[in-house]
Amino acid sequence: MSTIVGMRGFIASSIGVACAAALSLPLALTSGAGAATTPSAARALTAGAISGSTQSLPLSALPRDRGLRAPGEQGLTQRDVHPFSLVGVVWNDPDAALEGRVQVRTRATGTARWSGWQELETHNGEHAPDLGTAERDSGRLRGSTAPLWVGASDGVEVRVRPQAAPADRAAAPAGSAAQAPLPKGLRLELVDPGDEPPPAGAPAEGPRTGALTAESAAASAVNADLAPLGADVIPALSKKETESELLEARGGEADAKARPYIGPRPRIVTRKGWGADETLREPNFVYTSKVKAAFVHHSATGNNYSCSQAPSVIRGIYRYHVKSMGWRDIGYNFLVDKCGNIYEGRAGGVAKPVKGAHTLGFNTNSMGVVVLGTFAASKPPAAAVKGLARLTAWKLGLYGVNPSGKTYLTSAGGNLYRKGKSVRLNVISGHRDGFATECPGRLLYNKLGTARSTSASLQGR
Repeated sequence: MSTIVGMRGFIASSIGVACAAALSLPLALTSGAGAATTPSAARALTAGAISGSTQSLPLSALPRDRGLRAPGEQGLTQRDVHPFSLVGVVWNDPDAALEGRVQVRTRATGTARWSGWQELETHNGEHAPDLGTAERDSGRLRGSTAPLWVGASDGVEVRVRPQAAPADRAAAPAGSAAQAPLPKGLRLELVDPGDEPPPAGAPAEGPRTGALTAESAAASAVNADLAPLGADVIPALSKKETESELLEARGGEADAKARPYIGPRPRIVTRKGWGADETLREPNFVYTSKVKAAFVHHSATGNNYSCSQAPSVIRGIYRYHVKSMGWRDIGYNFLVDKCGNIYEGRAGGVAKPVKGAHTLGFNTNSMGVVVLGTFAASKPPAAAVKGLARLTAWKLGLYGVNPSGKTYLTSAGGNLYRKGKSVRLNVISGHRDGFATECPGRLLYNKLGTARSTSASLQGR
């Protein structure tokens, strides 16, 4: 059973604070509208509601086209659809692997311009809640590809091409009788991330409850020791200020020997700042006991976004994780964009050990940080690597952890380590260190050594 961390101050549990905040503001708050299922409904906003929508289109067998299509290929032919910006494919069984290639073409909104075929990265179980957890056993989970950011679009075409079964792949050419069957219930998910919130600026000088729903007040209140209720941003602190805050939380030790190793707190855009619709997620927060490690991911959503679009990308990923994949909230604890901006992920408080759904088998006592982009063949921007280092220097420092060190985590079960096995890992590890996957992409993985040393240096080690 997950436990709530017992540290004092801003590391202490704020569940009671969140509930109290939500209950003490009945006149200022409005209940958020349920998630819209069509663009028109999504934009019929009530006070405090967030726009956004998901179109779910079942895939079917594609006709053989003069031998150009493989047996069993499924998809959709070119068609007009409601506007969307992010696309993915899901299927019924979260434990079923998709042995094949998923490709999409999209048409930019209001034009006749179609993109070339783009590949969707398959996620065969590696990004998921741990086995045996309530989130895993909810009955809502689905298998999925990674979502792909395509920008404003109103036309789509998709094809899913089965490949040879793993045991026969070396010997069986494409189109042979040894094709592995595709998972059942394949559906195309087209996500409209909704309207942009006001630009995230400095935190409010006082409570900004007039624009908050009860759900967003609760999500904000767990950060009440770091920023005012309703703030769009948790402000950066200097190293000295961060050390003083942590010492105060620990009881105010003045001994120089007690000076903590911790990096300066970075600026963090809150869930409100990037426009999270708090009515989508489950209302409660789930914690582990501490943070001993950080797993680094890439979102595999592509690199074709501007930093001003990052909040839209995050809202798209959030809606895809919850509405399409069936998770309780966005899976990552933090997100970093190509400019190094840091965003709050799964709700529960940025200083707290919130349990995520980022690395199957190792979601306990860890945090998941995703860099927005795809880094198998593209180099991650230096600003993104620096943002990763700044975040880990601060968050790991709250728990007395050396970013350049090693730690042990107990596996909850996966494809590399059996359940119950104690595994020695780098404190800052790549997703592939805990699960057999290409994530976080070869070129980002190669930068983790730089992130570790920079993070440790920021802590003063």
